[in-house]
Amino acid sequence: MKTIEDMDGNETLSDCTTSLVEGCRLPVKMRYGDEWPLAEIVSVKEVNGCVYYYIHFVDYNKRLDEWVTESRLDTRKVQYPRRDGGVGGTSTPSKKANVPTSRPSSPQELVNGNAVLAAAVQKKISRKRKAPTPSIEPEQPPPPPPAVCGKEDANSSLPGIPRLTGSMIAHNDDVVTRMKNVEMIELGLHRIRPWYFSPYPQELIDLSCIYICEFCLKYRKSRKCLERHLAKCNVKHPPGNEIYRKASISFFEIDGRKNKAYAQNLCLLAKLFLDHKTLYYDTDPFLFYVMTDLDERGFHIVGYFSKEKESSQDYNVACILTMPPYQRKGYGKLLIEFSYELSKFEGKTGSPEKPLSDLGLLSYRSYWAQTILEILVSLKPTGDNERPQITIMEICELTSIQKEDVISTLQNLNLINYYKGQYIITLSKDTIDQHHKAMEKRKIRIDPKCLHWTPKDWSKRAKW
Repeated sequence: MKTIEDMDGNETLSDCTTSLVEGCRLPVKMRYGDEWPLAEIVSVKEVNGCVYYYIHFVDYNKRLDEWVTESRLDTRKVQYPRRDGGVGGTSTPSKKANVPTSRPSSPQELVNGNAVLAAAVQKKISRKRKAPTPSIEPEQPPPPPPAVCGKEDANSSLPGIPRLTGSMIAHNDDVVTRMKNVEMIELGLHRIRPWYFSPYPQELIDLSCIYICEFCLKYRKSRKCLERHLAKCNVKHPPGNEIYRKASISFFEIDGRKNKAYAQNLCLLAKLFLDHKTLYYDTDPFLFYVMTDLDERGFHIVGYFSKEKESSQDYNVACILTMPPYQRKGYGKLLIEFSYELSKFEGKTGSPEKPLSDLGLLSYRSYWAQTILEILVSLKPTGDNERPQITIMEICELTSIQKEDVISTLQNLNLINYYKGQYIITLSKDTIDQHHKAMEKRKIRIDPKCLHWTPKDWSKRAKW
């Protein structure tokens, strides 16, 4: 028998793992390393007599969530859900397990009940326009039902339910979307373990691997099916117009209305690696910019970003993703740089749609810092002034970065002070040296001369 503690601080006895239920918190050994941080049990299942627990490490990113067995659970002290937490509810324990953890327990996390989910669905329906059924190519397996908050909803046949969009708007977790549902995908030469939930068809979810054509992004249930598809698929690059090429790097502009099937498949693929957004089926209002790497076999997808044709808040990016095999190689900054290059051609300042993922925020902050410092370091004194001068608005005009992002970046770098109605920027030698070292690592950059693109005025719906 084990001593357990509910979240009200009351200790009771537990018969090992038989008393563990969804919502319990206890220390769990991480897959790599010897840490035992606090984790929450999201779901429990039994396969061939073995019990598995789907756990979320509290205060860690959900891409670390996984199924574990009893051998990785520390059942010496279990924190039960509060009695007044409601069905599926969890709350922060009043006492922490007396085991070494790397981080404190997180604020309250709620799992949406049916009533809450239904209310959220109705609220979203009232805000969204009804969209026509997407056209699907003959060989394409039927798409999943409309995903509401990332969940396949039983009432998806109701009129007016919104569909997949390139923006993948922010959502709250529910019990389904909190759990990864795809074990593995095969994309070209890469086998990738997904990070998050994505509403692929149910018949594919139960398979050990989903096979995806890296050129048209259609998904198949087996390698044999993929081989038959590849024998007939003569596509070697994304649809749409190639608007940029330098060396092996190309960018293709894809209209979500004209290339609906590809855009939907791209969103399904991206959702496997983006947690903070939800999928709907209307891709018409969005443009997709896919970055590829060219070799003798074709144009291989490296990453992409989507962008609203009309953005009332001047967002120049809705969603952005570098595929996992290409991360930490400078491609993320290249995608960001390209999005701002488009903004320069449009004569506008832009900003990414919020919220950004944790990795996306790191990439943007790094890009903003390097881009702004590149301008500041190159400034020369003008006239009789002893020191170079530049305004925030001039930085915005030169970079197409919005004013709020420029100011927040300068503040994060501790370079800016507000004095007598003016912003005073101070650069130290250490800051300049660190900037030069960072820029030396950026081997690939966007060359504006290689961009062949004319902005369109999407204000008239007829042009969609």
